[in-house]
Amino acid sequence: MNFNLLIENLTNPALLFFVLGIVAVYLKSDLEIPPNSSKFISLYLLFSIGFKGGQELSHETLTSEIGWSMLLGISISSLIPFYTFFILKKKLNVFDAGAIAAAYGSVSAVTFVTAVSFLESQQLTLHGHMVAIMALMESPAIIVGLILISVYNKDDSQKIQKRAVLTHSLTNGSVLLILGSLVIGFLANAKQAEGIKPFTNDLFKGFLAIFLLDMGITSGRKLKSFFSFGWFPFVFAIIIPLINGCFFAIVSSFVTSDITNRFIFAVLAASASYIAVPAAMKITVPKANPGLYLPMPLAVTFPINITIGMPIYFLVVQLF
Repeated sequence: MNFNLLIENLTNPALLFFVLGIVAVYLKSDLEIPPNSSKFISLYLLFSIGFKGGQELSHETLTSEIGWSMLLGISISSLIPFYTFFILKKKLNVFDAGAIAAAYGSVSAVTFVTAVSFLESQQLTLHGHMVAIMALMESPAIIVGLILISVYNKDDSQKIQKRAVLTHSLTNGSVLLILGSLVIGFLANAKQAEGIKPFTNDLFKGFLAIFLLDMGITSGRKLKSFFSFGWFPFVFAIIIPLINGCFFAIVSSFVTSDITNRFIFAVLAASASYIAVPAAMKITVPKANPGLYLPMPLAVTFPINITIGMPIYFLVVQLF
């Protein structure tokens, strides 16, 4: 493995702020980011990525490669929850297995944002259509997870409100904002985009660092109670994302030869949702345990991906 790349990633200021957040929790510090500020920063990051992606997309030509890439993204989001459900069901009940499988099939917008920052550190630029693919991958996993719960659920008192979750998975704020920003960025001409460039570009890394500080604080708090569930969820949250990321880093080569696209596919396959899926499961599968499907993606998988995962996926993409 390229240890220089790993060390460079581990000394990234944004990542170190994430570590600072975890340290603050264990030192019992009163450090925290106000909830309204945290929400604003997350909205800003999604807006910035969406808008810049739209600008990039406006300079791209719609090709069969982009069409196949979109199909691959949807396939990844549908396949991962299907096979992980049966692994999880060996140790967990149907409701927890379905909720966790949906989380690992869906994507983390914050992991995606961090991956974009990683690419920039390698002097590489994200292609605009990958933003659209990321947004498309949010919902299929939720739907597959709920179908699996419905099929294997023997408790008639715990039937799923399918219409509610379908509506939520297609209209939740993160998907709507990033797709809307993508369309606006696509429609805006270069002169119009230049007017807000200081906001969309220059402030991005600073806001990302503060947001990861907040994520570190949240992760540190979730980890405390998470270890009470035993070794299986913890090992799953480490191993499965790394396998998914490396596998689809290789598989994506059949669709695109572009290193940045393949790296993003690997990161999306390895990431897990801790915003959209928990919100959907809280509404539709109240019997699923949020003490599992929330800290697994946030407190274990997210740190693994942004520390050692991304350098590994980048190396696999280069080797294969």
